[in-house]
Amino acid sequence: MNVQTKLAPKAGKVVNTQHVEDLIQNYKKERWAYSSERLGKPDSLSVWYSVEELEDFLTMIKEAGGDGIKMHFGTYSADFDKVPEYAGRQTVVMLATKAKEVDGKVVNKNIYKQTDKGTSLIAYNFGTLCPPTCGSGDDDSLSIRITDKGSCGITVG
Repeated sequence: MNVQTKLAPKAGKVVNTQHVEDLIQNYKKERWAYSSERLGKPDSLSVWYSVEELEDFLTMIKEAGGDGIKMHFGTYSADFDKVPEYAGRQTVVMLATKAKEVDGKVVNKNIYKQTDKGTSLIAYNFGTLCPPTCGSGDDDSLSIRITDKGSCGITVG
């Protein structure tokens, strides 16, 4: 009997509300406030995707032989004109990956596809950024308060 070893182990786990709140508050205080101040406007705090589009992306990954997704933080250029309100703001871009053994270690290699323009990563981006586009959620614990202190910068609460 031929048994194939699965190289891509599970990396994450389900977490509770307190864990989420701690991560978001730490991020706001340690990274987001500085980024927003440097940007001159509130940077994005989240990126939203529908379940349907994520399922479609997962199907694309599986059809290409992939077994994972690598999520990179990125920033749209200051002159980004495809969605002008996203200019300068951070985002998340997802890359299809396949676990491979290299020099005795398992690494998650990016997957490429052939297109009429050449080789391209299998990647996904352009989710809904918040800010600038935020829903009116009812969970105040995940909301933000920004106070403009003029030449002294901003505070986040």
